[in-house]
Amino acid sequence: MPEMYFRFVTGAVTHEGRVRDHNEDRFLVVDRAGLWVVADGMGGHQGGEVASGKIVEALASIGVAASAPDFQARFLDRLENANSAIQDYSRQRGGAIIGSTVVAILVHEKEFACIWSGDSRAYRLRDGELRQVSRDHTEAQELLDRGVITAEEAENWPRKNVITRAVGVAPQVSYDVVSGRVKDGDQFLLCSDGLTGHVEDDEIRAALMAHGPQEACQQLLDLTLKRGATDNVTIVIVRASVKTLVVGEGAAAGGQAAGQPAQDIWS
Repeated sequence: MPEMYFRFVTGAVTHEGRVRDHNEDRFLVVDRAGLWVVADGMGGHQGGEVASGKIVEALASIGVAASAPDFQARFLDRLENANSAIQDYSRQRGGAIIGSTVVAILVHEKEFACIWSGDSRAYRLRDGELRQVSRDHTEAQELLDRGVITAEEAENWPRKNVITRAVGVAPQVSYDVVSGRVKDGDQFLLCSDGLTGHVEDDEIRAALMAHGPQEACQQLLDLTLKRGATDNVTIVIVRASVKTLVVGEGAAAGGQAAGQPAQDIWS
């Protein structure tokens, strides 16, 4: 059976917000490779933005992978290189704590992987249902998972924004991976916590349902700014649709043709 592949429509915005005087967020969009990334730096002026910048700089060279495992291996190798570069930069600054969250969606043929470290998030909208793909690496989330606090207490936890993982803060990167299948019409949203600190999941869903990727990004940014935007905010949205080829046209488009929509293997 011929393989299916996707065409992507991407939207992206980033803003320093209403309170911060500079933007430590960075994002990367490489549609051709099937890679979308958001990184939220920490470490103060010239620290956080360097950390997030080193991540997207390293990942920008990823190229086109031969397989899904190859794609993940390329990604993680470059992420470790960025981690080492951030640690070197930290040592040059006397050991200051410098790092960055990262969240990424990688798509190869029918498969996707979400890789993340920290509290920047990935969501997927499928058939009208919005689900958070990533799981926050925060103190509050860990306490919630262990049953120490309730969901309501987690929402108001005084150390709610304390993250437990990030790139650049340890000799090796600590991350999680979730994988699955892409379906025609799927939308993925990546964001820094500057968005989720002000906007609810149902509002994210409504924007994705009502608008194209760039328009949805702008609407969500405008809503965040209207509510005070106390942090930098970055949003990347990508919509996947099956690209159908007539038999015999494959050579003109990389030798790939459309098959049946894939079934989801992530739950």
